[in-house]
Amino acid sequence: MLLTQIPASDIDPYTDESILNPYDAYRTLRDLGPVVRLDQYGVSVAARYQEVYEALHDHESFISGEGVGITEQLNKAQHGSSLTSDPPYHDLVRGLVARHLTPKALREVQGYVEDWANRLVDELIARGEFDAVTDFGQAFPLAIVPDLLGWPVEEGRERLLDWAAAGFNAFGPLNERTMAGFPLLKEMGEFLHRMSVPGNLRPGSWGAQLVEDAQAGKIAGELLPALLGDFLAPSMDTSVSALSSMLWLFGEHPGQWDLLKAEPSLAGNAFNEIVRSESPLRGFTRLLTRDRVLGGAELKAGSRMLLLYGSANRDERQWDNPETFDITRPNAAEHLGFGHGIHGCVGQALSRLEGLSLLDALLRKVRRIEVGAPTWRLHNTIRGIETLPVVLHP
Repeated sequence: MLLTQIPASDIDPYTDESILNPYDAYRTLRDLGPVVRLDQYGVSVAARYQEVYEALHDHESFISGEGVGITEQLNKAQHGSSLTSDPPYHDLVRGLVARHLTPKALREVQGYVEDWANRLVDELIARGEFDAVTDFGQAFPLAIVPDLLGWPVEEGRERLLDWAAAGFNAFGPLNERTMAGFPLLKEMGEFLHRMSVPGNLRPGSWGAQLVEDAQAGKIAGELLPALLGDFLAPSMDTSVSALSSMLWLFGEHPGQWDLLKAEPSLAGNAFNEIVRSESPLRGFTRLLTRDRVLGGAELKAGSRMLLLYGSANRDERQWDNPETFDITRPNAAEHLGFGHGIHGCVGQALSRLEGLSLLDALLRKVRRIEVGAPTWRLHNTIRGIETLPVVLHP
């Protein structure tokens, strides 16, 4: 049944209040209809699970090659990465990046990651109170990802998180958060161009192999910085968000922690439930290449749609008691927290390896997770904690 009119809303997903407390606004958008119009941005928005899932799996109608942000001016600058491309180019470049990030490939570094997780948890137990973000969520990807990519020890590492945050902010509107990141994006671009020069990355590293691919003519050399950036941002902010939320959720729900300690085989499902409950990615846009009906709404070719992953993962039509954190949830693996379809987050297997390695170390060493009050980040695209005091009780 076609909708006679798409409902409109004056909700702004990018205000400070909407970012800090998004779930009431998400529920309002879902209740308005399967597709809602956000006139202030000139886009439609899908906030329910079914429509977000369907759009993510129709990459021919809902394309990424014209950018996945909400601001056309910034979308024009998003070129060359797998995130902002379409087949057949997308398949080529994603394959070059993803070959290092498949579960099979990551088994080669699994022991290294697990050893690091054990050392980190031991250090944090001994320390007493620490911060879930800087000492736990950020420490892990900052220690591991640069080594895997072959970044030089003396350059760039202290800026990686700031660069990644600026990159994700640029998918939002042209607000203060986005504009504050422009100098950082310039820095990141200059750094990635330097790393594209043969010999500047550690031989045999993931990044060095991409440089070799460009030298062999498999990819255009001018696209190399964007492809190196494909490793950088997805491996940073989304992982930091998921790992920090892990401590907060289990600290807030000690019964769930006790259940997981009693049944460690639930760890994989628990990680999915963490990502469902506090989705690291708020959402991206897609451009319509053709007239398309979605959820009964007639969408026009050339229009842009915002897909809210964080809202879809709390949709009452898909999940029983979606506000409840439940590690036994039977369909937790259906979450869209890392996207889905051909543009599902290329680094999600690495995030999962990190998360499960840390969960395993925590389960073996920690009796109780004590948390204070979280402060949430103000960020256009990433849902995440800014600060959270934690004590791990052995």
